[in-house]
Amino acid sequence: MNDLDVFDRLLAPEGQTLLAELRHHDPSAELAAATRLRRDHPADLVSAALGQAQLRQRAVAKFGADAWRMYFTPNGVEQSTRAAVAAHRAARLAALGVRTLADLCCGIGGDAIALARAGIRVLAVDRDPLACAAARANAEALGLAELIEVRCADVTEVDTAGYDAVFVDPARRKKTRGGRIFDPEAYSPPLSWAVEAARKAPVAALKIAPGVPHDALPEDAETEWISDGGDVKEAVVWFGAAGDGADRITPGGRRATLLPAGDSLLGAGLPDPEPGPVGDWLYEPDGAVIRAHLVADVARQVDGRLIDPTIAYITADRLTGTPYATAYAITDVLPFHVKKLKALLRERGVGIAVIKKRGSAVEPEELRKKLKLGGGRKSCTIFLTRVAGAPAMLLGQPATDPASDPATDPVTPGP
Repeated sequence: MNDLDVFDRLLAPEGQTLLAELRHHDPSAELAAATRLRRDHPADLVSAALGQAQLRQRAVAKFGADAWRMYFTPNGVEQSTRAAVAAHRAARLAALGVRTLADLCCGIGGDAIALARAGIRVLAVDRDPLACAAARANAEALGLAELIEVRCADVTEVDTAGYDAVFVDPARRKKTRGGRIFDPEAYSPPLSWAVEAARKAPVAALKIAPGVPHDALPEDAETEWISDGGDVKEAVVWFGAAGDGADRITPGGRRATLLPAGDSLLGAGLPDPEPGPVGDWLYEPDGAVIRAHLVADVARQVDGRLIDPTIAYITADRLTGTPYATAYAITDVLPFHVKKLKALLRERGVGIAVIKKRGSAVEPEELRKKLKLGGGRKSCTIFLTRVAGAPAMLLGQPATDPASDPATDPVTPGP
């Protein structure tokens, strides 16, 4: 019996009973659960239900409570878009006037779900029969079957004419040993095919890895890097000249979007700012800003400069609010020296240290062991970086941290 047959049995009453029993399954007790359940159910069905329960637990991080009603494959969990990111993209497509869309390489249907919830009718296509079965089951389980048609086919052979938009999410993981694929032409299908398919549609969006080289991006498209909670999740290449206002697609544009707030920065093509001395404030740009090469745009917002030509840290003499970077009040700028740092932290009663690095060969955990922090109640953020080409240590506090308030902390901004 193949995987598809077992999956179909999971959807039947006996399979549903098993999945309900495993809703709060403890993975560490899997052997005991398997032994108990196999007394009353077929072994292959019990194994499939246990596997599905594990996948659902993993998928909660991406899909929240919906994960417990959904169906997954191992690759489907790994490659699915986080629900918040998929919802953002679906909302932008809806704002662009998209009402029908061909979702190519749909996997288990995570993006199709977000699109349907945005009111878009979706043709979801994948060549993996098990992924298609999961996508159909997910559409049904979430009450979206009327808006999602699932078709098992080779996406390169699907006619997308007549659809308002095309969305392509090429496979970016190796089939045999897992792991990510970094060469866009090694995607399945290759990025070059996806780009040509996108250019034939009125509006198109291609999901790609956020580390894609900028020189591999098509010049007639806008590329948007998206972070969620500070973690860069993906890049999206947008085609078309649709929309107006903030949602308009800007060919050649580079954009950084930060979720959950939804702040979106479209680059102005600025040159890199000149480096200069470290001021009272340090700004750490969001990863999406860095990936989109928009550090210069944030530096202009805060009237700042770089601490080093090769480091994406911005410094300024006064605090200016921006959603695109986290600000820190800087108290000390020192050459890198472990013993001096250890003595300084002990003198100030620092017992908690957040250690960040950019442009330094020193590993934060190795430094933490050497510092041997005591039980002091104060905290400190330590930046291991370079200033004007030289290894340096910057000490400070987040701007929102009460400890950085001069009224409550004797260590105030300024070297």
